[in-house]
Amino acid sequence: MSCGMSQLERSIDTIINVFHQYSVRVAPRDSLSQKEFKQLVQKELHNFLKKEARDEKAINDIMEDLDTNQDKQLSFEEFVILMARLVHASHEEMHKNAPHDREGHSHGPGLGGGGQGHGHGHGHGHGHGHGHSH
Repeated sequence: MSCGMSQLERSIDTIINVFHQYSVRVAPRDSLSQKEFKQLVQKELHNFLKKEARDEKAINDIMEDLDTNQDKQLSFEEFVILMARLVHASHEEMHKNAPHDREGHSHGPGLGGGGQGHGHGHGHGHGHGHGHSH
């Protein structure tokens, strides 16, 4: 039995760790100030938020939208809303950029322009066959 984390579990850990790398810079240490959030967006999300990362007002607008209790800080729970929105938007972008010559469910590049497209084909019979082309 392996104790190693899956790729998805490591990705979740990365989100938590990146949040805390920025949240601890200024008190309170368990939330992001406006400055911390701006630094995080510009350094860690510059591919997914290309236009916004260059525009301070756009970053402030995103933070204001996420700051549901209007305390001028982003708790982890508020920050996770942005992560969910970016995952969803990137998935939508992958479908828009999917190669049209593949059968089944295909993905092209996501919001960051990188990543690896993949396709899922369903086999016949009792199981599903999944093929990934990278």
